Amino acid sequence: MKALYTILLLLVSNLFMTFAWYGHLQLQKVDGLKQAGLLGIILISWGIALFEYVFQVPANRLGSQVYGGPFNLFELKTLQEAISIIVFVLVNLLVFKDGNLQWNHVVGFALIVLAVFIIFKKW
Repeated sequence: MKALYTILLLLVSNLFMTFAWYGHLQLQKVDGLKQAGLLGIILISWGIALFEYVFQVPANRLGSQVYGGPFNLFELKTLQEAISIIVFVLVNLLVFKDGNLQWNHVVGFALIVLAVFIIFKKW
């Protein structure tokens, strides 16, 4: 059950992360925020990133073997990266609608998912 909660918390965390890291690029479409300077955008991104950490830190503690969870640090990091890519692709396609997902993107992302398999496989 800790594994499932860890993954769900990482999904939510990465949703906030995607908006904090890349959402500001979409602010040009919002009338009131078009004139926001770099400092303003940084503060907005930090505000969003606060929620990323609200979910990410508990996810890592819950999932970590140090606290009785099922994952070691290599596995936690690999999960986070794979979830980050999946969330980014979905947000980019469904919300940002910026660019087309091309074959080379799919292959590259599939290799990252393959890395999850390789890291979690007990050889």
